[in-house]
Amino acid sequence: MSLAQKPLAAALCLLALPSSPILAQTAAPDIVVTATRQPLRANELLADVTVIDRKEIEAAGPSTSLADLLARQPGIEIKTDGAPGATTNVYLRGSNAGHTLLLVDGVRFGSATTGSANWSYIPLQQIERIEILRGAASSLYGSDAIGGVIQIFTRKGSGALHVNAEAGVGSHHSSAVSAGLSGSQAGLSYAIQAANYRTQGFNSIDNPANGAYNPDRDGHRNSSMSGSLDYTWATGHALGATFLANDGWNDYDAGGPWSSPATAAYRQKQKNAVYQLYSRNRLAPSWDSTLRLGVGRDEARQFEDGHQTGKIRTRQTQYQWQNDVRLPLGTALLALERLEEKVGNSNDGYARDRRHIDSILAGWSGTLENHRLQFNLRRDDNSQFGEKNTGFIAYGYQLNAWLRAHASYGTAFKAPSFNDLYWPGAGNPKLKPETAKNREVALHYDQAGTQASITLYRNDVDNLIAWAPISPGSWTWLPANVDRARLEGVTLAYAGQLHGFDLKASADFQDPRDTVRDKRLRYRARQHASLALGRSHGPFDWNIEWQASGKRYEDVDNTRKLAGYALVNVQLGYRLDKDWSVFARVNNLFDRDYVLNRDYATDGANFFVGVRYAPR
Repeated sequence: MSLAQKPLAAALCLLALPSSPILAQTAAPDIVVTATRQPLRANELLADVTVIDRKEIEAAGPSTSLADLLARQPGIEIKTDGAPGATTNVYLRGSNAGHTLLLVDGVRFGSATTGSANWSYIPLQQIERIEILRGAASSLYGSDAIGGVIQIFTRKGSGALHVNAEAGVGSHHSSAVSAGLSGSQAGLSYAIQAANYRTQGFNSIDNPANGAYNPDRDGHRNSSMSGSLDYTWATGHALGATFLANDGWNDYDAGGPWSSPATAAYRQKQKNAVYQLYSRNRLAPSWDSTLRLGVGRDEARQFEDGHQTGKIRTRQTQYQWQNDVRLPLGTALLALERLEEKVGNSNDGYARDRRHIDSILAGWSGTLENHRLQFNLRRDDNSQFGEKNTGFIAYGYQLNAWLRAHASYGTAFKAPSFNDLYWPGAGNPKLKPETAKNREVALHYDQAGTQASITLYRNDVDNLIAWAPISPGSWTWLPANVDRARLEGVTLAYAGQLHGFDLKASADFQDPRDTVRDKRLRYRARQHASLALGRSHGPFDWNIEWQASGKRYEDVDNTRKLAGYALVNVQLGYRLDKDWSVFARVNNLFDRDYVLNRDYATDGANFFVGVRYAPR
């Protein structure tokens, strides 16, 4: 079956879903923020969105990385450079690693030099919920959101004082502990959570022919803390603060015949933090205002045999004033923003180390009988690249009580990172921003707690930035706006209960193509899919996960192939009483040898067991 035929077959299957309830009880729809920057019920969205709740995060366990959890979601692939804590890339709908914007509680989180987030250092223990928005979203969030947006929400407090704790051990001498408390009283809500994860890891490079091969263990440690405070001092008025911070290190393999010895001990120490202050105010019965000051920090230091060899620190400061106005028909959005990016304390000299972007955005969304509309416009004034306008328009129609359709068109862009522009000896200050035009249509089934969807999309990216050697075989690489990409495909997704089993499944058929070379983009497969099946039996619960990917290529000319793979994971839990439970997880149950990046190892069969105190 061709790529063009698969969407039609899937749509026929979706239309054939039963109209009678599959569940005995109807679950309330999720409230989603990321797709519109305003709270909206999931069954009213005009976008392709996935929500990962706390239950799924707990099932993943503390030994699972955020990237591994994301890789089991529709539209997402990953690439890692070896053992835990190593550099990780996230590809959303086949777009580049820097085309996915990461937000933490509404604030940008990432590095201004690399232009992407450090996914391997974000601990699941601190996360309450994740929203994944697929598709061009610069009209809401500005630069970087070409492939989409992933927003993390840290844990918040409500109700009576609630204490939680968790501890466990696993393969590679791994251990994890976390504890926290939360609650609310007299208008004040609060939460604080601390966690530590440590592992001896495994050898990052497993090919003895690689010049950096060193048959040692590459360990990892990550200590983290998050917190929130919200005080409602009058009806409709609140002051608050949130933060997420981590401090850790990871060992890695480096060196070679023409540089430092491969047998040296290489380590990177990493600090990341994001924090914000905000004020929410109801200025009129139909007018809500939010003022926000957010700061994201990223610091990395490299060591060889205990001696520091490199250091870089970046900061992103974000100012926001958002206004939500409820109209007789729909809700309007008007916001002003300023983003300041700075590179500091670097061992490498950058020709320019700071810039700022001033932005204004407006939007409207509303429903009229069976019709739903959404409009967004944004203007970004970048101190380096001048003004950039982006927009989004979407229309949806409710076909009946359980089936709806939507179509949308949006534009996006990404400004070159500081490394792209000014990396000493290799940057290109003449680079232009990448731009994108995204079209998609979708059909959604939503009834009695069961959701199914099919989404067809095409995203055309121009001025794609690619790093390439200045001549064949050269060690010197330079970036240039030389590529164009066409990212098209179809995503199928299902989540719900079927005959008493919890079922979640997705399949992606895509063609992320470099249209200049007519070759598939590196590290991206034509097909990838996932399936999770679970059930509870009294105090006992279990979950089986299957994840598969087709072949990929590691080079732009598609001559060096990385084979496809399939993995099976198993999660078990047993509730000792209403508050205490024990859990166990086995990843890569059948010990498959698979490759995400040539010469870099992936973990074989591994386990983690623990005990959890979480009053319900």
